Amino acid sequence: MTDTPFSTSLLQLLRIVSPALPVGAYAGSEGLEYAVDAGWVSNEEQTLDWVEGRLTHSLAQLDIPMLARFHLAWSLDDRASLEAWSAFLAASRETSELAAHDRSLGSALSRLLADLGVEHADSLNQQSDVSYVSAFALAAVHWGIDLTSAAQGYLFAWCESQVAAAIKLVPLGQTQGQRVIGSLVNEIPAVAERGLSVSDAEIGLSEPGLAIASSLHETQYSRLFRS
Repeated sequence: MTDTPFSTSLLQLLRIVSPALPVGAYAGSEGLEYAVDAGWVSNEEQTLDWVEGRLTHSLAQLDIPMLARFHLAWSLDDRASLEAWSAFLAASRETSELAAHDRSLGSALSRLLADLGVEHADSLNQQSDVSYVSAFALAAVHWGIDLTSAAQGYLFAWCESQVAAAIKLVPLGQTQGQRVIGSLVNEIPAVAERGLSVSDAEIGLSEPGLAIASSLHETQYSRLFRS
């Protein structure tokens, strides 16, 4: 009887979306901390509204289209495209705090990937505009994770991080947090599909509320999170 070959790509995806991954994602709320402080988010319903709004706007219009382009560029080792899209993504972040958070996550993930023997991770970490999206795409390409699965995993990890922040900040109970995640999980496949279909000309979407929250968080008197 011939053994059936099993792929480890799903396990590798679970690995890079795990909250135990040592990249410091837990340190950022991405404006949510100010939204809670200002009274914009104060219960389970408003938490879902905030996270779902960001999921269906900024991540569907920016992060996932960027993930697709980085995934292709890493697959082809297209350095010119990698540099161009990295600069574009850095310029698209709403505030200096959000840009710094993205660079911090990207740098941490690229260092980890380099330590794990992932080719090109060292050179990625040398970029001044290293991003988490690019590092995530590199990991996906290296471990044979298809683009659709990578997009859904990226979105789930982001949602889980936001809900974890909300549990501390609002605060929410663990069961409330799981209800929010359950609702978000139902949205992720459609958000990933839409994000992967965005054309170059359609990438990006202004988010005034997020920009205001993030800007005011930079000078917030007391805070738990870095962003």
